Amino acid sequence: MKLLLLRNVLLLSALISLGACAASAPAATTAKTSAPDTTRQPAIPTLSAEELSRYRPVFNAPKTPAAPPTKTPVAVTPTNQVNAQVEQRLRDQAFTNQNVKYAQGFRILAYVGLEREQAMSIRREVISRYPEETDYIAFKQPLYRLWIGDYLTRLEAEAALMRIRPLAPKAELQPAQVVLSKTSF
Repeated sequence: MKLLLLRNVLLLSALISLGACAASAPAATTAKTSAPDTTRQPAIPTLSAEELSRYRPVFNAPKTPAAPPTKTPVAVTPTNQVNAQVEQRLRDQAFTNQNVKYAQGFRILAYVGLEREQAMSIRREVISRYPEETDYIAFKQPLYRLWIGDYLTRLEAEAALMRIRPLAPKAELQPAQVVLSKTSF
């Protein structure tokens, strides 16, 4: 009994699903029995057939105002002199800037690893080829790290990275506090 009921339920669900999948439009006939419909017009006319210029907005050219009559310039005498105060502020700022030694910039991390000799060989190669570059080597057990250069802009750092890449293939840029050299100003 249960088997019969299960079979009927499965048969009914199969019939319902097949009925839902049935086409809602009449089936197309084969090409042998009827000719294709050539009298049918497209529902949307093409844009090339339509005349759309009547919808284009028309704007009038703006009128140019007449130039005002020229007046002779009048000399204006300043009433409040702040030049001395501005100069004093500029001197104070210049003095403050002389004490700045560090800025946010970039360094090239040329080596990170366990071997001191490899770090030193990369350092020697970079210094021999580019003596103007500064180098910083640090050991924090167990890693040696070698940084090259002090660059204020990413553009400078990228150019130097392209020069150093043949010597240190795994070199990468890192943001860092860099030392300002007062000779470059």
